[in-house]
Amino acid sequence: MGLTVPRAFLESPRWWRGGGAWLAGLPELVRVQCARWRLTIDGEPAHGSNALVVPVTRDGARFVLRLSPPGPDVADQAGALRFWDGRGTVRLVEADADAGVMLLERLSSASLSDVAVDEAMHVLGGMMRRLAVPAPEHVPSTAAAVAGRTAGMAGEWKRLNRPFDEGILRLALDIGARLSRDAGSDAVNGDLHAAQVLRADREPWLVVDPVLLRGDRAFDLGRVLWTRLDEMPGPDDVVRGFDIAVRAAGLDRDHGRDWVLYRAVDYWLWGLGAGLTEDPYRCERLVSVFRS
Repeated sequence: MGLTVPRAFLESPRWWRGGGAWLAGLPELVRVQCARWRLTIDGEPAHGSNALVVPVTRDGARFVLRLSPPGPDVADQAGALRFWDGRGTVRLVEADADAGVMLLERLSSASLSDVAVDEAMHVLGGMMRRLAVPAPEHVPSTAAAVAGRTAGMAGEWKRLNRPFDEGILRLALDIGARLSRDAGSDAVNGDLHAAQVLRADREPWLVVDPVLLRGDRAFDLGRVLWTRLDEMPGPDDVVRGFDIAVRAAGLDRDHGRDWVLYRAVDYWLWGLGAGLTEDPYRCERLVSVFRS
């Protein structure tokens, strides 16, 4: 059975600035990897914005072949999956980072985005806690990420024509100074949100595409909220979702609030600079709820 690459994947805006040669070579890449790892294609491929996922079998066991453009991100992701080794994450079976290919255990296509927001907040908070084992020393730290962003935040705010009150900027800078001093030592997934958590058999929910950081488990609490914020119509709904996630993650509430405020201001600026329209508004909402 050969591979037919979905047209929606071929026509994704992700490839408007390059990637045509990689896309054209996908059928042959899949054929080569299937032969190398003794795999048989077992269904229609699925995709996100950056990766193609092909269901395969080997000796009766069901897996998926994940293919994305080769680069350091593939090696980093394989390293993250090896580190957690199935603890709250999809299990890595084989990897060829140079080819941009990983063989993973097969999960459901249903994501945490499909469940009610309060349940999603509980699962995501619990996932923060579950992944927070002692991290390897060599991976990037959340404190360094904050320090790097904080250093350029005021200049970015000025270049964007002061898009919000200076008091918000000063608040973010003050919080950033605190958060960049204490790195912590927990393993942290730096890309945690509902769409990256899929239903599974081995555990009820498993993370896919993790980014391994070392530091503070509350790092992505803001993203957890803003990616489901449209389902929280009022401030009380936002606070309830926040409290559910904080309790499940085992976080101090004030500390969690600091992370939400800092990451919301950071992403607000980044989103405006990137030309986004919806996410900056979501960040503005978060700041308005938690600033008071």
